[in-house]
Amino acid sequence: MFNMYLPLGLRAKVIILSLFLLCLPWLGYEYVWEMEKYLRHGQEKTLEGTTQALATALHERPKLFDNQASFLTQVQKGRDLYAYPLSGPIQLDGKLEDWQLYSHRKLYYGKEHIVYQQNAQQDIYLNFTHMVGKYAGYLYGFFEVNDSQVIYRSKNSLRVDRNDHLVIATLAPDNLFRRYVIANTKDGWLSAYQLPQDPTQSMPVIPENRIQGQWQKTPNGYNIEFRIPLDMIGSKLGFAIHNVDDNETRNLINIVGTSATNSVAELGTVLVPSPEIESIVKGMGHNSSRIWVVDNHGRVLARSGDIRTSSNTWDADLDGAQTQSSWAHFHKQYLLPLYYKILTRPPQDFIDSLQDSTELSGSHIENALVGKQASTWRLTPDSKAVVLAAASPIWIDDKVMGAVIAEETTHGIRSLRNRALEKLFNVILTIMSMGTLALFIFASSISSRIRRLRDQAELAIDSQGRVRNQITPSRNRDEIGDLSRSFANIVGRLGQYTHYLENMSSRLSHELRTPVAVVRSSLEHLSNQNLDQASQKYVNRAQDGVNRLHLILNNLTEATNLEASLSHAERSTFPLKKVIGGCMQGYQMTYPEQRFNVFIEDKVMMCNGVPEYIAQLMDKLISNAIEFSQPDSAISVSLNQYHKQAILKITNIGPKLPKDMSEQIFESMVSIRPQIPTNKPHLGLGLYIARLVTDFHHGTIKASNVSCVIEDDINKTTLQADEIHQSGVEFCLTLPIVETT
Repeated sequence: MFNMYLPLGLRAKVIILSLFLLCLPWLGYEYVWEMEKYLRHGQEKTLEGTTQALATALHERPKLFDNQASFLTQVQKGRDLYAYPLSGPIQLDGKLEDWQLYSHRKLYYGKEHIVYQQNAQQDIYLNFTHMVGKYAGYLYGFFEVNDSQVIYRSKNSLRVDRNDHLVIATLAPDNLFRRYVIANTKDGWLSAYQLPQDPTQSMPVIPENRIQGQWQKTPNGYNIEFRIPLDMIGSKLGFAIHNVDDNETRNLINIVGTSATNSVAELGTVLVPSPEIESIVKGMGHNSSRIWVVDNHGRVLARSGDIRTSSNTWDADLDGAQTQSSWAHFHKQYLLPLYYKILTRPPQDFIDSLQDSTELSGSHIENALVGKQASTWRLTPDSKAVVLAAASPIWIDDKVMGAVIAEETTHGIRSLRNRALEKLFNVILTIMSMGTLALFIFASSISSRIRRLRDQAELAIDSQGRVRNQITPSRNRDEIGDLSRSFANIVGRLGQYTHYLENMSSRLSHELRTPVAVVRSSLEHLSNQNLDQASQKYVNRAQDGVNRLHLILNNLTEATNLEASLSHAERSTFPLKKVIGGCMQGYQMTYPEQRFNVFIEDKVMMCNGVPEYIAQLMDKLISNAIEFSQPDSAISVSLNQYHKQAILKITNIGPKLPKDMSEQIFESMVSIRPQIPTNKPHLGLGLYIARLVTDFHHGTIKASNVSCVIEDDINKTTLQADEIHQSGVEFCLTLPIVETT
């Protein structure tokens, strides 16, 4: 198949076939990917087991959830508050600069949160932004109030409700309804007081020093920044800004708040992350998971761990086992960059959209809150990491009060997969390299043996088809060895046969000369006798046959003697121009009826050889040209020098050479003359002798058909006009020229 389309050698074919070894890394790659699927399934089940174990520790512990408003059927944003975990304490200066990190958490309160309005037709301009947070046993909060008229409490007034003020209402941990008011006479440290439990009374008041903070006036109103100990705050909490715009009447215009503050029922809830639950899940932060505990509204009660920092745990464990060897250096510097053209490394960092979340949602949490264990996979917003999340329900009195969520990235599995693929690629690369090298060496060995056999076969027989050398049989006991021995046997038998044929002419001439001489002498004796006319006729015919047979023997002897004499001839340097010119002068006198067009370039062309053999070569070529020339046509003879070669061309007008005979006519006993009776025998030895002489002088001789107008590239000789529509044969002889000093 390869031989039909591409000229590929045996080694190239073996290398191409060895490319099928590339199926090995593909199969290994697919196998590792399949193993990764099982690892992910195992990771999913392991993470579900982690959540189930932690949820078991939180089952039937209602005190962990009572104070967290988990028993509400629903929560309302803005009314039900969440105390966000703060990264550090807040500086109570009223400037709100420390809250910038949490600006995305603050809530806006305006006309949709009106608790009281003196005149329903009056426009409402009071609004504020607010949030609360938790740090180190304190509830921090701020109010950024937009109020066109800021009315402070009079310095000598005992009333705290005849001015702009903040009311804080809560159901304390001791289940008592408590209200507090912040009413300042000027900017500065907060003036906080505890109000009577009766919401209709605003007097008497008791100073409350545990509520600390700053009141700071701003161009648009004022800021209140405060902190309250968590042991003063229960599960119910509400804030309300009371607005007074007239400094004279000091009547209450409106109230905007998170909820009404007159009764416990009207208060909203506040969710403060549970320190008890945090202490339970804190120990889970040392593994590669992040743990969340949420209530039945999805609000975060506790959190432990960070999936971004824990994602490198597996890599650290794997890297620690590596050794600093030369192979490790080569593997790291050269192989890994190649492998990771295909593989992907787990990113060192990625966007974690749930890092600071206070509420969680998802199909796994929804299933957990209805009592079913579930898990889900999600892609991070930057598409760099895949996060697995599993959730298990927390049961209290056959009711789901919350859920435990555990999250992990697939970085560990991806790292293991990459490490497995690295080792797999190392093994496959080694196997492929060794296998390809072994196949290449094997193919090279076979190719070399075949090439040696081919070279021996080519050297065994020369261009004339004669056996010159024998093939050395191989001793290898394989198919190529058998082929070599078969070739050696064939060439040996062929050599014996060609040797027999080569010596047959000399043996024939030797063996036939005596019988021919006997027949000739007998015929001469008979011709001297008085024979009748009929007998004399047969004697004459026998005499013609003997003469013809004698000529054949002379031709055979000439060829045999020439081959023998060429091996012992002494070479000399002679002018080729002189030899060719002398020969042509002799031919013009010998064949006066034949026209010759002769052109010999006037250059010194010295050849190394035997001039008599060159003259014998010319005799054969001219004799052949005259024999095949048409009547009244000229024979063109040209001699030119081209670079370091002498080019002799002899062209005659006559029949063309048969197809594929341009090389065979120079072989022994080959003739293309028609099989008609002639008085002159033709054994096909003339051109064979010409080739022998040419080879002796290290030249080349070729025969080719030419068109009607024969034009030489050098001397530009052209046939006569009456020969324009004719064709012929051209013999081109090329001989090397010896440089003279």
